[in-house]
Amino acid sequence: MQQLLERVAGLDVHRKTIAVCVRVPGAGGERAQHVRTFGTAAPDLLALRDWLEAHQVTQVAMESTGVYWKPVFYVLEESLTCLLVNAAHVQKVPGRKTDVQDCVWLAQLLEHGLLRGSFVPPPPLRELRDLTRYRKVLIQERTREANRLHKVLEDAGIKLAAVASDILGVSGRDMLHALVAGTTDPAILADLARGTLRKKLPALRHALTGRFRAHHAFMVSQHFGHLDYLDEAIASLSTRIEEALRPFAAEQQRLDSIPGVAQRTAEVLIAEIGVDMRQFPTAQHLASWAGLCPGQNESAGKHKSGRIRPGNRWLRMTLIEAASLAARSRTTAFGARYRRIARHRGHKKAVVAVAHAMLVTAYHLLDRHLEYREPGIDYFERRHAERTTRRAVRALERQGYRVMLEPAA
Repeated sequence: MQQLLERVAGLDVHRKTIAVCVRVPGAGGERAQHVRTFGTAAPDLLALRDWLEAHQVTQVAMESTGVYWKPVFYVLEESLTCLLVNAAHVQKVPGRKTDVQDCVWLAQLLEHGLLRGSFVPPPPLRELRDLTRYRKVLIQERTREANRLHKVLEDAGIKLAAVASDILGVSGRDMLHALVAGTTDPAILADLARGTLRKKLPALRHALTGRFRAHHAFMVSQHFGHLDYLDEAIASLSTRIEEALRPFAAEQQRLDSIPGVAQRTAEVLIAEIGVDMRQFPTAQHLASWAGLCPGQNESAGKHKSGRIRPGNRWLRMTLIEAASLAARSRTTAFGARYRRIARHRGHKKAVVAVAHAMLVTAYHLLDRHLEYREPGIDYFERRHAERTTRRAVRALERQGYRVMLEPAA
């Protein structure tokens, strides 16, 4: 096998230790191999970098579980070319069951050019990722806390959620704060309703009649305190994200023009895939990396239903939410695509297909610096006009009609 790189290193990264193998030219034209084990503290990582530089290493490949690779990668990327490889792509050869043998195998694969590095974004996007992902976690925690509050109200016999669409709206909060303060008269509580909710005063009085005790008041006050903290933290993170996205305002505006893509969706897209699409050779590579490409399950010439592969769960989660919103549209190509697929494949697969189409669209907008143009609800009919006509003719013929087509004037 042809050797492509002369001075390489393989790293097997763990929580406390890093097994390192360096392969360099040796005497007599043979390959020399040096193996050492380093710690993962900051001084140990600097010593590792100095040791690699002393051997004039040019490229480093590492595999790791979890987030242990991050401090190692960030220290070494300043002076070396680093590749973070997927452990699933580096299948262990039988007999290689130790960390030392793993790092040796990585170094051998690297020097022959058999490793492909994962996408690691530049520092500004890493920070943006941290912000958007933490905000998503807090939003999910806020939903869980609201559900806990709802359970307390159910325990107290307060059926506010059966009448009000949002118990944490202005009217719902006023009623719950009054309950915590000791007001239990259903008429007084219902009179706190505002806006269109006042049309439901009789139903509110009936729903607010319960067994709300001091224990429930204490629990509701605790949930409200946690919800207020989460709202403040989410707002603070959103402000910081907007500041971090100022250099990418043009790209955010392009993404925001896609149907179903709101401001937060555009923020997550930029944080997860960046704005430089040279990292992904084609839109299909990006879809595969995100875990939104169709699964392959073929045997003996028969194609079976395939699951989507694991990918970037933060990006996939956001696109699925955006696709669910776009699928409701009756005037866009995304909505038409959803309805075409949902008829024979079901809701879930249709939503994934729309998310795939949205990601491909985002790739082309960022790669070509274009603005989104809506192709229209009849896009697929125009794209496959002849096939659509044949299907309509066959459907009428099955009903016993003889069809003769004549172009319209």
